[in-house]
Amino acid sequence: MMKLKRFIFITIVILMITAFYSYSQEEFPMVDNLIFDHPQRPAAVFDHDDHNEKAGVEEDCSICHHVYEGKELIKDESSEDSLCSECHSLKTTPENGISLRMAFHNRCKSCHFKSNNGPVLCGECHIK
Repeated sequence: MMKLKRFIFITIVILMITAFYSYSQEEFPMVDNLIFDHPQRPAAVFDHDDHNEKAGVEEDCSICHHVYEGKELIKDESSEDSLCSECHSLKTTPENGISLRMAFHNRCKSCHFKSNNGPVLCGECHIK
C-alpha cells in the first residue's frame, strides 16, 4: 500500500512540473535563435499572435514574411511557411542581401520606429 501511495505522489508531482513547464513556455514564446553558435543575448521574447493582433496585421503575413526575387519585392507573396534562415544566412552575402541578425533587427525596428510603437532597444526584446 505504501508503494502505491508513493507512486501516486511521484506521478502527481511529475504531472504538475510538466504542466507548469508547458504553461510557462506558452507564456514566454521566443524567437528561435538556435542557428547562432554563440548568441550575445538571449532569444527575443515574441508572442506572434499577440503581436499581430496589437499591430493589426493578423491577415497580411507578407508584411513580415516577405519574398524577394533578386532585389525585387514580390507583393502579397508570403514566406510564412519558411524559416528566415532559409533565405538569410549568418553573414551578409550578395545572394541573401543581409544577414539573419540584421534581417530580424531591420524588419522589427523599422516598423516600430515607423509606427512609433514597440520595442527598439536591445533589452526590450532580449530579456534576461
